[in-house]
Formats: sequence, C-alpha cells, structure tokens
Amino acid sequence: MRLLISASTFALALGLCARPVRADALVQVTSFGANPGALDMYTHVPPGLPAGSPLVVVMHGCTQTAAAMQVAGWDALADQSKFAVVYPQERTANQPLGCFRWYEPAQTARGGGEAASIIAMVDTMISANHLDPTRVYVTGLSSGAAFTAVMLATYPERFAAGSIMSGIPYACATDLTSATRCEQMNASTQRAASAWGALVAAASGNFTGVWPRVQIWQGSEDTTVSPANAGELVKQWTDVHGAPQTPSATAAISGSTRTQYSAGGQVVVEAYAVSGMGHDVATGMDALGACPAGTGAYFADEHICSTLRAAQFFGLLAGSGSGSDGSSGSGSSGSDGSGSDGSGSNGEQSGGDMNSGCATGDGPGAALVGLVGLVALRRRRSLTS
Repeated sequence: MRLLISASTFALALGLCARPVRADALVQVTSFGANPGALDMYTHVPPGLPAGSPLVVVMHGCTQTAAAMQVAGWDALADQSKFAVVYPQERTANQPLGCFRWYEPAQTARGGGEAASIIAMVDTMISANHLDPTRVYVTGLSSGAAFTAVMLATYPERFAAGSIMSGIPYACATDLTSATRCEQMNASTQRAASAWGALVAAASGNFTGVWPRVQIWQGSEDTTVSPANAGELVKQWTDVHGAPQTPSATAAISGSTRTQYSAGGQVVVEAYAVSGMGHDVATGMDALGACPAGTGAYFADEHICSTLRAAQFFGLLAGSGSGSDGSSGSGSSGSDGSGSDGSGSNGEQSGGDMNSGCATGDGPGAALVGLVGLVALRRRRSLTS
C-alpha cells in the first residue's frame, strides 16, 4: 500500500504549535558563484559590521527552512557580538523533505555537490562583507548537523570549529538504506575510532593543518537520531585530533553532562548529553547569559542554551577568549571562562517549564522532521518504481 501522510501529521512536522521568535527577515542572495548542490542562500549581516568579523554557517533540519533556524537566536547574538550569519537552504526539488543530502557521496565530497555550494556561500560572505576567513564556524540540527560534520571533514582548512546538534559521523552512510542504519546506530554500524577517523582524513585530502574543534549535542530521549551517534562522533573527532578517548574533564550542568577531550593542552572535542531531551535544540536560562533562542518546533527548554555555548566554544562571546594554542575556543581543558563546570554551579538553572520550548521533536510528527524521514522517502520510491 502507498505511504499516506495526513494533514494533521504535516502540521506537527512543520511545527505549527508554538510562538516563533520574532526576527528580521533574512536576505536571500541569488548569485554566489558555483552552486553544484542547487541550494539557496540566506543571510543576516548586522548593520555597520566591522571588517574582519567572524562568520557562522547555520544549517536547518528536515522539513525546516533557513527561517525556521532563526529561532535559535543566532541573528540576535550576531547583532550583539558582531558577526555575520549565512543560512544554506535545501530545495524540495532536491530532497522532498528538505533534508540536506548527507547520505549521498556526490553531495558530500570535497569539490562538488552541496558541500561545494556551501563553500561558495562562505566565499561570497567573506568577500562581500570583508570577514575574517580564519574565523568561520558551522552548526546545524539533524540533517544540518550531519552536514556540519561533512563540512568539517571535507574543508577543515575553512572552518575553525563546528557544533553538531543531533548529528551523525561523517561518511557513515552512502545511500538511503545505510542512512537508516546510521540513524539507529546499532552495534553493527558502530566502528573503531581509527576507522571513523580514517574516513575524515580521506575526505580532506589528507589534511595536515590544524583541525577544527568540534562540539556535539545529543538528547538522551532522541528517537530519531540514536544517542549512540554522539559517542561515535566523539570517537571520530578525537581520533582526528589525536586526543585520548578518555575525557579530560566532566561536568554536570543543569541536567546535562558535558565531557571534554583535550590534545596539546586545549579542548578539541566536547560533548553535551542532555538528559530527557528528544530531537531538539537545547534552549533555556543559562549561567552564560540570557538565551537568544525563541520557542518553536524542535527547540526545547532544557535550562541550558546551546546557542550561547556553541558561540562560547567558537570564541564569539565577550571574555570567551581563545584556546592555549591561540585558536578560537573555550580555553584550556576544564575551563570555559565561567567556572570549572562551565555554568558557575552544578545545580539546576532557574528557568521556565521544561516543555515550554515546544519540544515536539519526538512527538507524532517526528519521523517526518528527523533524518528517519528518509525511510519514508525510500519506501515511497520503492512503491512507485
């Protein structure tokens, strides 16, 4: 029988359930050079942005758009901390659910496909706004998180750091069938750290420079992207950096656990495990300051603000400084400028109701929004072929 999708399920998938954050409309750039991945480009550039400012690339998840990711608050933070933001957007003509195609080798290899389109956007932003090419960062949710790993692996010389939110290791999948296995990340799909790291090394053309630092976020109750993916991402990127698999520091922060992994006296990988969170971006009151995120589908109030903490990891917040080797980041092992646990205390932060962020990521519409929506696409193709 054919796969049918009800109007009510679509309403949930599209997030018609919460008050979205009010933000200025993004500016679309229609001409940005080579675009082999056939993506769209949207931007937010604060008025009077100084030359030499940083750039953050923000990538959406399945069924989302660039505008949907404005809820994360990167635009407001850019206005405050003086950096530019570029939002790549997938076209439904490429992928019916609007997922970035992290599972297609033609889209994820250096020099072609969607990866090359995103680099063209980065180049255009740097040239048009006189930005600092050494301070470019990338973050994303779900399929956008999986593609964040793609960009860090294929163009390591172009990014100083990245934040992967509910993502999947680079080159885990090569088609829709293997994408499903990667989402589930059972023991048979997991690999040794050296095997994961070798995939990144090959993608980069055996890069020998300084690798981008990597931050990882994962909800413990995510039924779209298995929490096991966070562990595999840690294995992949600690191997790339030559860092030990044993954490250099662990801290409890408002119901989340942060583990940090260091090499050369600097935190090169850090992972946040958010207890009780589904397939969402973590928002809420944070000791680092007021969270710029709003409410919307796939944004959950977990009393910790992933946008602020990603920005701190990137070195974009006032006082966040740089790592001990001079690269942007959150400082040396165990220190992020706000206390030994990164929050100023180990207790719960004050904030609103835990469900006030419209945390629908694992509700009735979850299969459409997460990467698991690819399963439905594969089934539909098999039924109509």
